Amino acid sequence: MSNAQTPVLEITGLSIALPGGGDRARAVDDVSISVDAGEIVCVVGESGSGKSVTAFSVMGLLAKVLKPIAGAIRLEGEDLLTASPQRLRALRGDRMAMIFQEPMTALNPVLTIGDQIEEVLRIHTDLGPAERRAQVLAMLESMRLPEPERMHASYPHQISGGQRQRVMIAAALILDPALLIADEPTTALDVTTQAQILRLIKDMQSRRGTGVLFITHDFGVVAEIADRVVVMEKGRVVEQGPAADILTRPQHPYTQMLIAAVPSLKPAQRKPVLGPLALETAGLGKTYSSKALFRAERVVHAAKDVAIRVRRGETVGIVGESGSGKTTVARCIARLMPPSVGSILVPDIDIAQLPERRLRPYRRKIQVVFQDPFRSLNPRRTVGASIVEGPMNFGLSGTDAMQRARDLMALVGLQPNALERYPHQFSGGQRQRIAIARALAMEPEILIADEAVSALDVSVQKQVLALLADVQERFNLAILFITHDLRVAAQICDRIVVMEKGVIVEQGATAQVFSAPAHAYTRALIEAAPGRDFATGTAAVDAAQA
Repeated sequence: MSNAQTPVLEITGLSIALPGGGDRARAVDDVSISVDAGEIVCVVGESGSGKSVTAFSVMGLLAKVLKPIAGAIRLEGEDLLTASPQRLRALRGDRMAMIFQEPMTALNPVLTIGDQIEEVLRIHTDLGPAERRAQVLAMLESMRLPEPERMHASYPHQISGGQRQRVMIAAALILDPALLIADEPTTALDVTTQAQILRLIKDMQSRRGTGVLFITHDFGVVAEIADRVVVMEKGRVVEQGPAADILTRPQHPYTQMLIAAVPSLKPAQRKPVLGPLALETAGLGKTYSSKALFRAERVVHAAKDVAIRVRRGETVGIVGESGSGKTTVARCIARLMPPSVGSILVPDIDIAQLPERRLRPYRRKIQVVFQDPFRSLNPRRTVGASIVEGPMNFGLSGTDAMQRARDLMALVGLQPNALERYPHQFSGGQRQRIAIARALAMEPEILIADEAVSALDVSVQKQVLALLADVQERFNLAILFITHDLRVAAQICDRIVVMEKGVIVEQGATAQVFSAPAHAYTRALIEAAPGRDFATGTAAVDAAQA
């Protein structure tokens, strides 16, 4: 850590007003944070805590309805709140840069990767085209991206999510900024890609002396990279200090609650589930082929020879990196797409190749809860209308369907009178509860949860996982749980299926797979989990309070 007297970033007494009518008057209230050169400061807190608003205020990217009303933000001693728009544009990219959570929305889909990174150099430097290209290629290589020349000519949709995130980092660091702000840059990435990105950020920060303000809700990430930690709740800083102190001796009840909510990588001991089979696949496969003029046909096996069994009352997790085939398998089982080969027994009828008209009775039996409930709920319909639609399509009267919806809203911890509200009027965690209620309204036997908690805060995640366990017990559900979060899988799954490149490489009881992984790929996944040595959950908080 640098001993420089002037911090790279110094936020003092920052307050930002919210429009009237909200649950509080200020998005950010009297916040003070500093970042030194060569230091990584992690800001943690739940959604609505003000951490992203703080980051966007530094970059001068606040929405117009949000107004700083007090305090100062200094970048290398220069006050950004009094800087002109032209000055802020000059500083962005040159002295400060930002990596966003979703690179696909931050990258221009009609420009090549090379053009997008070169744009920063065109705006901020006098370099010629050849020099710009050489510098971009060198940066792509330093990001450990494969085949920099090909990457330079590629479009965003032609590369993976982890590669897009590296491209965003390359664009942010091309001018050697003094400050890098990373806003949840690894939330949607699988553990091995996440580990690579975190190593990359740490490497660049130590090599270039960059100050990093890292926004996250993942305490595993905090344990892996943070020098200091700032904890925010409802717009205020409630605790900050060295990472080791915050993680092992949290003082504030809110920090203790957040850490207690983090799932442990050590699986809970679970008895084998011996209920009747609800689902069995055999030889299940999905193949895609593409043809192009003057090119040989390209065949991709998205899933191959997949054999999975799930019993009533059992949770089976499928884990693996992006592209491992886990979501393809889930979509085939739900018959959202037809498999190419193999069988899907529910429980005795093979639905793998049934035509659409004969699938109707099985649509009710298998329900899916998706990663993003906002996209799966119709924004123009009340949540009540969304919940009753399925049961009414299967013959339930409007009165009975609405009563079932009210009962289910109470079951998932929401007020029944909220049925008249629209999806945008709920938080992310509440929308996921509504999505679960909508799935349960069909009285299914099999529930497929596809990354259903990956985008949620740890405290909300804990509540939703407890809810899933509760409804499973009440309705004797078979749950197929798709996730890239090994901590969640360790706590909720009875058995684990590990997939790599469309093939199952290992499966077994969760405790067995985690304690003695048989396959090298499984071992690599577990070793890549951020902060795997970090003692999480109530045990850590109890130890801190002792």
